Amino acid sequence: MEKLVIKGPTPLKGEIRINGAKNAAVAILPATLLIDGICTIDNLPHISDVLLSCEILEKFGAKIKWNTKNCITIDTRNVHTTKAPLDLTSKFRASYYIIGSMLSRKKEIEVGMPGGCQLGARPVDQHIKGFEMLGADVTLGNGTIYAKADKLVGNSIYMDIVSVGATINIMLAATLAEGTTTIDNAAKEPHVVDVANFLNTMGADIRGAGTDVIKINGVKKLNGNATYSVVPDQIEAGTFMLAAVATKGNLILKNCITKHLESITAKIIEVGGVVEDYGDSLRVYCERRPSKANIKTLPHPGFPTDLQPQMGVVLSLAEGTSIINESIWESRFQYTQELNKMGAKITAQGKTAIIEGVEELSGSPVYSTDLRAGAALIIAGTAAHGVTEVYNLQYIDRGYEDIEERFRSIGANIERINEDN
Repeated sequence: MEKLVIKGPTPLKGEIRINGAKNAAVAILPATLLIDGICTIDNLPHISDVLLSCEILEKFGAKIKWNTKNCITIDTRNVHTTKAPLDLTSKFRASYYIIGSMLSRKKEIEVGMPGGCQLGARPVDQHIKGFEMLGADVTLGNGTIYAKADKLVGNSIYMDIVSVGATINIMLAATLAEGTTTIDNAAKEPHVVDVANFLNTMGADIRGAGTDVIKINGVKKLNGNATYSVVPDQIEAGTFMLAAVATKGNLILKNCITKHLESITAKIIEVGGVVEDYGDSLRVYCERRPSKANIKTLPHPGFPTDLQPQMGVVLSLAEGTSIINESIWESRFQYTQELNKMGAKITAQGKTAIIEGVEELSGSPVYSTDLRAGAALIIAGTAAHGVTEVYNLQYIDRGYEDIEERFRSIGANIERINEDN
């Protein structure tokens, strides 16, 4: 069993480069199945979800060449099966993007029910609604999703709720469909825009990504033969921004899109931190104990649910009582029990957490309950007095590349230890 051992408190200082976006990468990789050709993808984060996605693509018949640690060339001309490896696709949530891509290209796909972090009910009903409105028959049973269509025809699709996954999946399915598809009440997250940009680079005709109405004019073929660079990771950037505040540090973040970070920047300024915007980089520092604040997670451009646990660490050290309302995932507050082991005073019930700030946290053994909870516990351990041991690293490795090395590069006293040795 691996664990991270962190000795604190340590103010994080220095420069760090933000990697490519995990949430964009895990959608762009399945999107390559739409291409009858070769493409190169750069700025890929080297994380377990990406490696798993590549393994699945190879099972379909794709040929993948690693040019560097963060750049691959994919040849998807010889896709030869319509059945995904169920043992692999059930390991992470984003495997459902295979459905939209393969339904569009091959008109048939069988895939395992998606897995991933346990954040409460994560239905795929909006995905299925979109596929069916394009002309597919979808069947769920025995832990699988089976979708088939004689042909896909464009349609007007209204999303009952704003869903990033369903927006991207319908966009993938509609790319090679006949006619025009309109997605109303579409998600506007940066990675939705990035997937659309990738597809357009490869020959698709998608307009309006980043707004709540997306139009996809179906094309007959995607040819590829192009290179695409994944957008910088908004959530990784936000994680390090909040780490700087929680540890009273001073960080410069390189390679980030500051426009994507406005909701986080606003809250950091509200609690007493300083954010200096240099265009494609940011400086974040905090020289005093944070102030209280109230947070409500919302779809983009609101405060991201994926940064709620990290913000929870900041507020647990703040002066006064803060309230977090979680409007996306009902089980997002599992991390609060772990923070309480470190001396935090958090009462979480349903989708609300009341945080009574304390002056300091104390090191403790804690267990990551999901990807972003794991990042929050690393921040807490870096800010805490004493030794913190973080377990369940498989969640963290899903979304953060070389997490301990990157924290160490900005001053954290952190190391990964295998307890079996």
